[in-house]
Amino acid sequence: MDDHGEIAELMQLAKLGRGRQQQQQQHADPDSDDGAAAAAAASQDAHSDDNDSYDDAYDDFVVEEQQLLKHALTQISELKQIAPFTFEIKQGSTRGMAVPARFFASPLLLDMVVREAQASGGGGGGGFTASLQQLANVATLPGIVGASIGMPDLHSGYGFAIGNVCAVDMEGGSGVVSPGGVGFDINCGVRLLRSSLSIEDLFPVRDKLADALFKAVPVGVGSEGSLRLGAADMDKLLTGGMAWLEEKGMCWPEDREVTEEHGCFPGADASKVSPRAKARGAAQCGTLGSGNHYVEVQVVDEVFDAEAASVMGLGKKGTVCIMIHSGSRGLGHQVCTDYLSAADRAMAKAGLRLVDRQLAAAPLSSSEGRDYLAAMAAAANFAFANRSLMAAQVRGAFQEVFKSSPAKLGLHQVYDVSHNIAKKELHTLPDGSQRQLLVHRKGATRAFPPGHAELPAAYRGIGQPVLIGGSMGTASYVMTGTQGAMQRSFGSTCHGAGRALSRSAAMRGLDSKQVLSQLSQQGIALRIATKKLAAEEAPASYKDVSQVIDTCHAVGISKKCVRLRPVIVVKG
Repeated sequence: MDDHGEIAELMQLAKLGRGRQQQQQQHADPDSDDGAAAAAAASQDAHSDDNDSYDDAYDDFVVEEQQLLKHALTQISELKQIAPFTFEIKQGSTRGMAVPARFFASPLLLDMVVREAQASGGGGGGGFTASLQQLANVATLPGIVGASIGMPDLHSGYGFAIGNVCAVDMEGGSGVVSPGGVGFDINCGVRLLRSSLSIEDLFPVRDKLADALFKAVPVGVGSEGSLRLGAADMDKLLTGGMAWLEEKGMCWPEDREVTEEHGCFPGADASKVSPRAKARGAAQCGTLGSGNHYVEVQVVDEVFDAEAASVMGLGKKGTVCIMIHSGSRGLGHQVCTDYLSAADRAMAKAGLRLVDRQLAAAPLSSSEGRDYLAAMAAAANFAFANRSLMAAQVRGAFQEVFKSSPAKLGLHQVYDVSHNIAKKELHTLPDGSQRQLLVHRKGATRAFPPGHAELPAAYRGIGQPVLIGGSMGTASYVMTGTQGAMQRSFGSTCHGAGRALSRSAAMRGLDSKQVLSQLSQQGIALRIATKKLAAEEAPASYKDVSQVIDTCHAVGISKKCVRLRPVIVVKG
């Protein structure tokens, strides 16, 4: 990178750092005595003669981050910086790379993935290959175009890293689909509801609402919902997604209009989903599950883009929102498991050999490849229905506590978007040609720009809402899609904070009781089915979501709109 690039990066670092310092001031709770005192002190300091020392400390921070960046780049010889916050693993560093591997990171996030690569002889968290090596491995897949791309929340996963985007050519005849490039939780995603309530309305009934939500939404491993799907209804749901629920009066008609693919992925074929997968999902539609899934009641904490926030109904600070994060439960897991085996058979028939068998992929022209895409779409429709039923449960809990109908409470859906999926999309390549691509997004969110034909009419002027959940007890964000994402990442951005510790490492190194105490001190009402596992989802188990968000914003693959602060957290 030339001197101009370094100067540009320093300027971006300055913007990110100042933003974080402002956020810390704004996070003071004005409803507490301590918060009022902190806010007053922050205001006084801002106008004091201490600004010089403040700026000196900040200059030191910029220098430290620049030193961190330079040090990280010396640790892996195949790694280079090609633009601010953009790094490349050169083509050829792993045998068979058809394209380079690129990823986005701040200096701190870069240091974390480099350390992961250095640990345990290149192994990553949870026994997987380190995420940087996985990025390079994905670059060897037949038919891949552009680059294997990593998001700022990158961390190791099964075959593909979580936070990995891979686009393969659907027209050239050599492209493949990899179940590991979607993941076991097909169409894991996020739904956001807004309300006409304010934080002042919420506080007097916070604990009562937390109890009502915990009672209404089935949580935990193996949890079962009130809806029992027989064989015929299961097939209709897998084929129709939210449209089938709407016919049954189980979701609001307006919800589909602000859901990716209108709540139904095309090409779904219930006959391609195994009986075992259907059996696992028969009693799980409308259930949260466990792990990093949650229902959170949040409040608008900061508005970065007033116009876009207003369009979404999120323009007023203190507005109460509800975020639902879950996926396709056991049904989706079984679909992935079934088709990983099918992909192995397809590769054997086609004579394909890959650098990592976890990348198991089926040619798009094969029956196994076509069948997987049909089953994946069906599982994705199940996930849309799952989040829809939980939205109904949430609306019911609010009605019970506030003694008013969900409509009067303004519990309208803002958006619902997947971050584990493979989708057929038309993209413009660097040479100016347009190609039909299959875009794998594993732990990555679609981020289409203003004017895109696939966006709801209401959002075509501002870009697609991008819903980014934080870790337990930290902020979440709403961003908007950009043209930069179309140019740099096949219309994709991050999906969350990204794990910093494996679950086993978190359990060894963190104390669940202390985590629960810290959340309580933050004023968060937590309802969790298995309290001893709280350490797995502790904020310290994850990367700093603000670093992830700021990096995406600086690179231009999504734009900051709203920050949301959690008040109630419900988990399995």
